[in-house]
Formats: sequence, C-alpha cells, structure tokens
Amino acid sequence: MIHTIEINGIKLYAYHGCLPEEGKVGGNYIIDVSLKTDFSSAAISDKLDETIDYVAVNLIVKEEMAIRSKLIEHVGQRIVSRIRREIKGIVSMSIKVTKVCPPINGDVDNVAIIIEG
Repeated sequence: MIHTIEINGIKLYAYHGCLPEEGKVGGNYIIDVSLKTDFSSAAISDKLDETIDYVAVNLIVKEEMAIRSKLIEHVGQRIVSRIRREIKGIVSMSIKVTKVCPPINGDVDNVAIIIEG
C-alpha cells in the first residue's frame, strides 16, 4: 500500500535571498512536506519505528533552513536530499518552500518552489 504523511505549515524565520539585506533582516517562510510511504505495519502495531517520524523530518527542515542560501530552490533541494539520505521508507515526496512577502517591488503575498520526486 501507499500512504501519505504530511507535515504542513512549518513556519520558520530564515535569511535566504540574493539581496544583502535579506541576509541581515531575514523573512518568514512556510514549508510543506508530503511523503509517500507504506505505514501498514505501524497502523497495526502502533510502533513509531515502523513509520516515518515527522519530528525527525521537522528537525531536518529547521536545520537546513538555518543555513543561508541565495535561492529557495537551493535550500529546497538540500531539504529533499537530506530527507532522502536520512529517512528510510520514502517512496516519493513533495516539498514546498514558500517565501512570505518577498522583496520584489510588487504587491505579492508570497513566492514558492515545489520539488517532487
């Protein structure tokens, strides 16, 4: 079976962006993670070690977001790569990194990237 585990709305303050000011002032980000897996065993046994621990996923997101990048594309790829490397049992995933109120000289709520695979 294929099941989905979602960790949505991870709200973080980080310092990503091409402008020098973004590295000093920072901004708000929202990250959504969707993981395809098979948690049939955990659904029966009620054991955390038979599924994906979303606390571990959240920690990976927080740690990678704390490392400055010019592009949210770059930090998003780092998150995907690290989750793939450290979390077992993932069939596929989707990561969305949203930058709230980006400094792009316009009335824009947010910009976002999505990585699927």
